[in-house]
Amino acid sequence: MTIAELLTDAFGRIREGFHGAVDGLTAAELAFRPGPDANSIGWLAWHLTRVQDDHVADAVGAGQVWLSAGWADRFGLPFDPADHGYGHSSDQVGLVQIASAELLTGYYDAVHEQTLRHVSGLDDADLDRIVDSSWDPPVTLGVRLVSVISDDLQHVGQAAYLRGLIMAS
Repeated sequence: MTIAELLTDAFGRIREGFHGAVDGLTAAELAFRPGPDANSIGWLAWHLTRVQDDHVADAVGAGQVWLSAGWADRFGLPFDPADHGYGHSSDQVGLVQIASAELLTGYYDAVHEQTLRHVSGLDDADLDRIVDSSWDPPVTLGVRLVSVISDDLQHVGQAAYLRGLIMAS
């Protein structure tokens, strides 16, 4: 297995989990929060997609789908278009109201396709390229991609758990 195949598989697993957690939910179900400071499925799905879009695009020197394909306008969220949810307060999480599961999956699928275009041609040597020198040690492409995969899988799992709570009630 090549590194490109490994990364394609990893991002494919995120996509599968994303759709499993989000598909078919109503706007109210996407906004459900089991407690006043909890994240909603809508916020988790939006955030993990924004992180993947932002971090992968930055690491490979490409534009973000959120900005270039008009997704920021379609979502109409009350944040700076560069916002991806890191450090959001409970009140900010509550402002993420998503009109439909289709909107979320449409954006996610667009980001997924762009991600696959970027990772499908990578080889081992590419992973050592420094993509962020503001950290000590500097962040390589490999470390950045593993970070995105880890973060996204955690949030997909959280969203799936919340979906289970919703479906059980």
